[in-house]
Amino acid sequence: MPRAFRFLHWLPASDWLARYNKDEATGDGIAAVIVTLLLVPQGLAYALLAGMPPETGLYASIVPLIIYGLFGTSRALSVGPAALTSLMTASAAGAIAGGNPQLFIQAAIAMALLSGAILLVMAALRMGWLTNLLSHPVILGFVSGCAIIIAASQLSHLLGVDASGENILELGRSLLPRLGEIHWITVAMGALAIACLIIPKKMAGPLKRSALPGWLSAFLGKSGPVLAVLVTTLVNIGLGLDQQGLAVVGAIPDGLPQPVWPSLQAAQWHQVLVPALLLALIGFVESISLAQALAAKRRERINANRELLGLGLANVTSGLSGSFAVTGSFSRTTVSFEAGARTPMTGLLAGLAMGVVALWFTGLFTRVPQAALGAIIVMGVLSLIELRELKNLWHSSRPDSLAMAATLAGVLLVNVQTGLLIGVVLSLVLFLWRASQPHVAEVGLVPGTHHFRNIDRHDVVVESAVLSIRVDESLWFGNARPMEDLLYDRAMARPEVRHLVLMCSAINHLDASAVESLESLNERLDAAGVQLHLSEVKGPVMDRLKKNHLLSVLSGQVFLSQYQAVETLGGSTHNA
Repeated sequence: MPRAFRFLHWLPASDWLARYNKDEATGDGIAAVIVTLLLVPQGLAYALLAGMPPETGLYASIVPLIIYGLFGTSRALSVGPAALTSLMTASAAGAIAGGNPQLFIQAAIAMALLSGAILLVMAALRMGWLTNLLSHPVILGFVSGCAIIIAASQLSHLLGVDASGENILELGRSLLPRLGEIHWITVAMGALAIACLIIPKKMAGPLKRSALPGWLSAFLGKSGPVLAVLVTTLVNIGLGLDQQGLAVVGAIPDGLPQPVWPSLQAAQWHQVLVPALLLALIGFVESISLAQALAAKRRERINANRELLGLGLANVTSGLSGSFAVTGSFSRTTVSFEAGARTPMTGLLAGLAMGVVALWFTGLFTRVPQAALGAIIVMGVLSLIELRELKNLWHSSRPDSLAMAATLAGVLLVNVQTGLLIGVVLSLVLFLWRASQPHVAEVGLVPGTHHFRNIDRHDVVVESAVLSIRVDESLWFGNARPMEDLLYDRAMARPEVRHLVLMCSAINHLDASAVESLESLNERLDAAGVQLHLSEVKGPVMDRLKKNHLLSVLSGQVFLSQYQAVETLGGSTHNA
């Protein structure tokens, strides 16, 4: 480890600091400059989206980046302000504040602190699996709904009228009566900003194929936010448009953030708890998904629990800096990756550079048009809208399509928190419904093999006296009793059956209710002259059975394989 970093040997970052070299430093330095150039306009824009003062967007981009670089594991992830977390902050804080701007800021800060604390608790308890409660369709519906709300919320900044609301209906009711008040200078400035954002995107392909260095072509292709802010600010200064009603960022105080603690009452802390939990889950899912995708390209590994630690500390420090919740940014991270970021030093350097901007260069941004920031937000989230996937899911999995549609509708018609909760609850309900109705198949022997397959799908041989049933799900209290009745009814429907063999190859777990149901099934079948047998029982399931009375009272046997069971009980199947 370089001498300058030896005092950091106790940090998780020490594993890469120990191997840090000049080649990596060059790539990290270039990437850090590019990330900083993108982060300044994005930080201001996402502060606008979050309903916070513009300087908080800068504050969220200083210490959190440095802290994540020291404690996280991704070598390219750029942590800081992001669209989804900013929107969730604005929605939740607005509901709590009730129009009080100071309470709004305090609630936003508290949510950042609490979401960070929740992530730290999850890291300590190794609870990264909790994010699995957010299924892919739910995430798609949530992100698409948020993207639509985000884009709609910025129409007020692009049109120069006052409009607000936490769902699409409220935004519409607020905006429509004011369409006659459109400020056309603002519209023109927004259109100019959008043009500046589109041109680099259109040039991204040719730039990649050009002879330019990879890092330069990557930056130029993503330089839209920088270009939009630069061009619109120069036009505003040259024509004095802010003197004609064009809304601008305004004065931004110089200096680094000072430690703060939100002054909320106990009841208000309780109000921000659920939004903070949702912020933590969504922020972590967004970050870990992006980090893992990029790590796979370089055959690197991401430690989920250390990601919880790094992101948790980043949010705590963001809150203590008087700012809002942060997470991994897709646009900045991909640019950082393509620009050659090799280690988390990119984040450390970018954080230090943002500190320099906050100290001495905030005056450069006082005349940035808010329309330009609104355009940056709109163009940044349009790619997140995936309504086509709703149609695809309808054809492939209607329950998943329903989960996505319900989440999308909840976000659009109520608010982002309610939409996410609807999606999570519906996903769990659909999971329990599916698990309570497992696929059950009667199986037979494929001629010339030892394999057993579904009699409805394959040409197989069956023994009339042996009923072979495969259950493709673990057995638990939600499906044990219906499964008991189903197996008993199938055996009773065929008078010639003398043996029912339950093929357990797909059963990974039995709870107490399932064991009790199997004991009851054994008794009912035995009274009807049918023996119950088990085959292909997995080790953990067998361990469970040995701790109960089922094996001692089982009327039949436990076979190593289904073939052995049918060969023993049928006697002639293997000769077929």
